[in-house]
Amino acid sequence: MATLVYGMNLSLDGYVDHEAFAPDPVLFRHWIDYTESLAGSLYGRKLYEIMRYWEDDQPDWGPDERDFAAAWRKQPKWVVSRGAVALGPNATQLDGDLATAVHGLKAQVEGEIDAGGPDLARSLIELGLVDEYRLYYHPVVLGTGTPFFAGSVPRLRPVGSDRIGEDVLRLTYVPA
Repeated sequence: MATLVYGMNLSLDGYVDHEAFAPDPVLFRHWIDYTESLAGSLYGRKLYEIMRYWEDDQPDWGPDERDFAAAWRKQPKWVVSRGAVALGPNATQLDGDLATAVHGLKAQVEGEIDAGGPDLARSLIELGLVDEYRLYYHPVVLGTGTPFFAGSVPRLRPVGSDRIGEDVLRLTYVPA
């Protein structure tokens, strides 16, 4: 049975914004290794459309960007959307009731499934489907934006912390 993990980079004040700060080389390598280890990723439509950037090689990419793109391309991706989504390779749109679809996915997949996007995570949290939370805090204060926890914050129990790269502290929690 799969473990559903919700983890993202966020500011000290709890906002996610892929354009406001970027990972240093050590954290980027961490994301490459993590992506290579995943059984797949579960996305909301908006984040999936952002991540599709990695489908096509860019001329200015270095070795790390190519490695991340290769890892991302090969993994299964499941996209939750009420409307039609233009899907790339290895992507499937989940249909029907979200709870039923995700329970089925977790039952048939072994390993970790990364749940991406605060909007989707809000629904997954409300349904009690998130098994682990990984918050990657950057030393940046945004003051506004999309919060990591877009809905109510569940009761959590800390299970780990570590520093990744020069500036990022990862806190890991499970539902209490």
